[in-house]
Amino acid sequence: MALRSFGKDPETNGDHCPTVWLDEEKGEFVFQGWKADEALQAECLSTGPIPDTEAVVRLPVRMVQQIREACDAAEGSAVR
Repeated sequence: MALRSFGKDPETNGDHCPTVWLDEEKGEFVFQGWKADEALQAECLSTGPIPDTEAVVRLPVRMVQQIREACDAAEGSAVR
């Protein structure tokens, strides 16, 4: 696995979360975020089921720069 880090939440409180990576080998974004609470989970379920192999996580809007950089890197590299 070749994870390329794009940064942590600029306001992290020392627990190193949330974080954005790009897996350049698999062509996937990897996000570490806060677990969704039951209310958010229920709201997300209103659009369809969430498989056991997936999870809903939250990232703050202030991380848009890290997410945008990861998107730009994915588009500009051999990641497919």
